[in-house]
Amino acid sequence: MAAPLELYCWKGDWGLPSVDTDCLTVLAYAKFAGAPLRVHKITNPWRSPTGILPALKAKEEGSISKPSSIIIHLRKQKYNADYDLSAKEGADTLAFVSLLEEKLLPALIYTQWLDSKNYVDVTRRWYAEHIPFPLNFLLPSRMHSQQLEKLRLVRGDSLLEPGEQLEKELYHDALECMTLLSQRLGSHKFFFGDSPSSLDAYVFGHLAPLLKIKLPNAKLQQHLNSLDNLRLYCSNILLLYFPSDGRDTPNRKVSVHSDSSDFDSEPHKRRNQILSVLFAFGAMLGYAILTGIVSIEHVRQQGALEGPSHGDEEEEEEED
Repeated sequence: MAAPLELYCWKGDWGLPSVDTDCLTVLAYAKFAGAPLRVHKITNPWRSPTGILPALKAKEEGSISKPSSIIIHLRKQKYNADYDLSAKEGADTLAFVSLLEEKLLPALIYTQWLDSKNYVDVTRRWYAEHIPFPLNFLLPSRMHSQQLEKLRLVRGDSLLEPGEQLEKELYHDALECMTLLSQRLGSHKFFFGDSPSSLDAYVFGHLAPLLKIKLPNAKLQQHLNSLDNLRLYCSNILLLYFPSDGRDTPNRKVSVHSDSSDFDSEPHKRRNQILSVLFAFGAMLGYAILTGIVSIEHVRQQGALEGPSHGDEEEEEEED
């Protein structure tokens, strides 16, 4: 029997199987298609095969990270949640996925990563608390910059900056998108009847974080909660396909087990502790030098005063 495919994704919280939209999309599709994945829920993307999350480890194609590419690979393995869709329903799926990425995704990026109140109080705080030290000092800011660049790419404006006017435009598009989704879903259980498809995976992945993560500035959440069928739709998917995650308590103290984590073994724990101490010492020493608390004097040998020598050149080594 072939070994199951391995998926690396961000861990869950707030009753979600993952806090990340792309990870949620892949997890939901795998559930809908019945793909037997071995899931590693982690909080350090550098532990994934590609260095980013989600990542699917596949023998034939190596490791895959883009959600659409992961879904295509699962279809090639005969795990196809869209098998029974008609040609028209397939076309509708492409249209609505494009709508999500053009109209809803930019607003989700903004509300979680660029709204200063939400970012400081919730997003950055969560990642800083869960990413292991010392990476928690580096990765949240790096992810913030990556999300800004992603928004600029989606909007086609390399100079785009957060602001009131941009927020107004993004939220206007997002509210329209959610309203259209609500109208299309109507009273159905899923978008194409009684069985979920890839469109349901994408919609769930985009809406579930908005529904469950408690943000101080909650304009998008308020609109989603006013659309009863979409709110119940997300809740039902969580209940039917992710029941154990739906029972997570709000205090978010649930530990996540990764059954193949090299970092969780005792020798590596000791190594990480040593590296953490060295990193902290280096940071304190650097701060002391920059602020003048500690100064470094170069002392030359007497022979050096007589003239320059090529053998005395000092090289500065940069560490990646």
